[in-house]
Amino acid sequence: MKAGRFQVFVKCACARPSLYARRVQQETRIKVAQSDHYGARGYPQTAQRRDIGRYAPHVLSIVRIVVALLFLEHGLSRLFGFPSPLPTPQLFTLYWFAGAIEIVGGVLLLFGQFTRTAAFIMSGEMAVAYFLSHAPLGFYPIINRGDAAILYCFVFLYIAVAGPGPWSLDAVLKRRSVRRA
Repeated sequence: MKAGRFQVFVKCACARPSLYARRVQQETRIKVAQSDHYGARGYPQTAQRRDIGRYAPHVLSIVRIVVALLFLEHGLSRLFGFPSPLPTPQLFTLYWFAGAIEIVGGVLLLFGQFTRTAAFIMSGEMAVAYFLSHAPLGFYPIINRGDAAILYCFVFLYIAVAGPGPWSLDAVLKRRSVRRA
């Protein structure tokens, strides 16, 4: 019985490596396991790659501050016409409350005071703003211009869950209370 191409391929693919090849593979595995420069899967890993995670809390604080400044700008424009003049809403209307939340929440988030609560409230405000103002104009956010509201909503939700980061009044007050205890 003659072996076809497929049968020859299967035999070659299933053939066991030579004794020399197995020894080289084993030595390579041992070297990788003993090396500090390789990760769990054997890929090269530099010291910078391993240590970059230590900056995550500080980057969270930077993101919180930048987003708070941008959000504060929206509230100031809505209620005070600065830096972009917008029509001032009547007192105690939905747009007035949105501007008040944007100013108060932006300031609280900027300084990192009551961060989780403020971020959660602002996340809810952006969800309501999207569904009341943007979603009726079309399904896709690029069409209804609601992409900024969606981004704010989820960034604030992340900040509400992750916390303010180390550069905040919440962190300073927490460190003081731990020292006194």
